[in-house]
Amino acid sequence: MEIWPGDPYPLGATYDGAGTNFAIHAQVAARVELCLFDDSGHEQRVTLPEVTGHTWHGYLPDVFPGQRYGFRVHGPFAPAHGHLCNPNKLLVDPYAKAVDGQVRWHDSLHDFDAHTGTERQYKKDTAPYVPKSIVVNPYFDWKDERFPRVPWQDTIIYELHVKGFTKRHPDVPAELRGTYAGLAHPSVIRYLKGLGVTAVELLPVHQFVTEPMLARQGKTNYWGYNTLSYFAPHSDYARRKGGYQVNEFKYMVRELHAAGLEVILDVVYNHTSEGGRGGPTLCFRGIDNAHYYRLSEQDRRHYVDFTGCGNTLNMREPYVLQLMMDSLRYWVVEMHVDGFRFDLASALARELYAVDRLSAFFDLIQQDPVLQTVKLIAEPWDLGEGGYQVGNFPAKWSEWNGRYRDSVRDFWRGQERSLGEFGFRFTGSSDLYQGAGRSPHASINFITAHDGFTLRDLVSYDHKHNLDNGEDNRDGESHNRSWNCGVEGHTDDPAVLALRARQQRNLLLTLILSQGVPMLCAGDEAGRTQNGNNNAYCQDNDLSWMDWGRLDTQLLAFTKTLISLRQAHPIFRRAEFFDGGSIRGSELTDIGWFRPDGREMSDADWGAHFAKAIAVFLNGRGLGSRDSHGQRYHDDSFLLLINAHNDEVRFRIPANLNHHFWYDELSTAWDSPPLTQKQTFHAGQLVPVTGHSVRVLRRHEAEENESRRAPVNYMRRWKVFRHNQR
Repeated sequence: MEIWPGDPYPLGATYDGAGTNFAIHAQVAARVELCLFDDSGHEQRVTLPEVTGHTWHGYLPDVFPGQRYGFRVHGPFAPAHGHLCNPNKLLVDPYAKAVDGQVRWHDSLHDFDAHTGTERQYKKDTAPYVPKSIVVNPYFDWKDERFPRVPWQDTIIYELHVKGFTKRHPDVPAELRGTYAGLAHPSVIRYLKGLGVTAVELLPVHQFVTEPMLARQGKTNYWGYNTLSYFAPHSDYARRKGGYQVNEFKYMVRELHAAGLEVILDVVYNHTSEGGRGGPTLCFRGIDNAHYYRLSEQDRRHYVDFTGCGNTLNMREPYVLQLMMDSLRYWVVEMHVDGFRFDLASALARELYAVDRLSAFFDLIQQDPVLQTVKLIAEPWDLGEGGYQVGNFPAKWSEWNGRYRDSVRDFWRGQERSLGEFGFRFTGSSDLYQGAGRSPHASINFITAHDGFTLRDLVSYDHKHNLDNGEDNRDGESHNRSWNCGVEGHTDDPAVLALRARQQRNLLLTLILSQGVPMLCAGDEAGRTQNGNNNAYCQDNDLSWMDWGRLDTQLLAFTKTLISLRQAHPIFRRAEFFDGGSIRGSELTDIGWFRPDGREMSDADWGAHFAKAIAVFLNGRGLGSRDSHGQRYHDDSFLLLINAHNDEVRFRIPANLNHHFWYDELSTAWDSPPLTQKQTFHAGQLVPVTGHSVRVLRRHEAEENESRRAPVNYMRRWKVFRHNQR
């Protein structure tokens, strides 16, 4: 076969219309073979003729899209030094844009003898058991597609699984269910738009692998946190394989963008599917194990594991960082995604062992002209020492706020905890982010996510029920901060069911009306259950899939009402933190906190661990920020009466809010958005709030008649109290 020298960059397989350039970086390699496969599986090998700076490359004319290929790397097999080269192992291209087939588990994939506990170089060819890389056609008609560019403060994220969200959708054609094209179906987009979310955050769509333990049990890795290829969209989510999955993914993005919906990818750059010592050789391990992975300094046969998945990618190596950056840019420039959520992001920031905010990872992200334009979200923890880093990521980043989740769960289940903690979480977590010059959108607020109980299960189970996973209920989080409302699991008791419904509405209202960026887990708005399974990572079945035939329509309507309220009122999505300052021409501050008796909160009130009721005043004239045309935002004011007690609490409207009238907006005690239940109140009047509920009152600023009382800086008192507590 004729092969020309080609170019060392770009890495991977690059089709130019006449042929394909192949390039792979392999620092320890003595020789690299390109292996081409026809439709029958017959293999033809050709040695890459050129090496430039440890990058092996060659150009093959008349090699076109659809061609399946892999690499074989000849080099040292010296486990004590971390080298595991073995030309008998067919390797997936780290830069493959598409992958064909799945791993077929076989002993030949490993170079570890479990009987002797040592590595040995297996001689059996692994080509029949390894997926093949595919040359893809880079050309796609994006038509007049534009990036939605939704401002952070207007963003509402909806976390979903590409397959599970549409697999049972009755209006999606059967052949499209569970695919990228299914997610782009008009009926699905109508649902998302009707709900009011602005972005879908997709669980991993990089090509991933099911672990051998799950394969032996007949299960699959449903969530996908086991990456094989950082450039290839997962082929099982495509209607057509063989490289066509790339265009199908692009079609999905184009249709979502046309509806104004952003696409955020959950990405796993902290570890790969090759696992720890004894794991399979599929890609990186066979190319250059000692440089791609963090190896133990004491014994380089072992891997440093900050992820709990066997290995950690070595972000100290320049070409590993290049791999990550090239991947991120590819998904933005070529696939048109709008942002990324980084799984176990603390692992990416470990220069040596400690998490380093100034690591090369952050430096590269900060200066990259492409990535500066997209949304960046960190899961700010890993499993290593010092890995919990909520609030410590740089200014460019937003973070999954684990403290928000824990505080809100504890508050609504009646756990004794300072109201100050709840207050900070509800107002954007300024204690975590403001000091670093960040904004409320740094906090990605969530109560549930793919990992853990669904919202319905959070109020229905005290304990996990994971026996279906085959691990004797040992897997999954045991401390869930959940409350079953009196009965574990299924019940027909109407009082328990009513309380559970109210608790779901309480949690949703808190989430949607908090400052920061709300993230909904798909199905929570409609009562999806996993029957108490809080770790459904291997449940690729009805347990995890969205059941479109059993939607809780009342809860869905309530969620839509909440999202519409947030979208209509910038007071719930401020671009800046509250500061407690007086408002122009007013004696009121931008926020006020009150006890149920209408008196302002004192330091003692903020520190009371038994307190479960509080009122918060949000001043619509205290927004401070301006729109894109320079006009200052102006909004109605709201008074939220929050009662986590078992019994009814009668709140007195504070005397210094003596404006004309306060109107009922909504209440979580109502089963559905009210039509005739709304009432009108005035300052000093008592407002009954049902146990375990929130009542939202609204004041139309056009009817304002402000009092002349001296201003009270509620936020400052609250912050002074929190400072003293530390």
